[in-house]
Amino acid sequence: MKDNIVYEKAFKFAIQIVGLYKYLCKEKNEYILSKQVLRAGTSIGANIKEGTEGQSTRDFLSKMSIALKEASETEYWLELLISTNYIEKELFKDILDDCKELNRILTAIIRTTKNKL
Repeated sequence: MKDNIVYEKAFKFAIQIVGLYKYLCKEKNEYILSKQVLRAGTSIGANIKEGTEGQSTRDFLSKMSIALKEASETEYWLELLISTNYIEKELFKDILDDCKELNRILTAIIRTTKNKL
């Protein structure tokens, strides 16, 4: 996965999500929403990794689309956690911004790939 910027960003984001999960469990005793954000946030990079090893352009496009769906779901869980005061907006603004950036990058990848088909 050398020089794959979106994968590298997704991997770093997954590390942030794992840290958030640990914080929510340890400091806030929150186990339901934290598990949801953990599952969705870490699967973004897994789908990107799988997509880059795809058998075809359509397979790649499918995996990137799944990664985008997971990024969108993660954004939802982050917004819910912020809105319900489990996390402070200022403290976790960076993680939400990183999620939105992944959404934009994946959208651009999907759009570009579709134009090539």
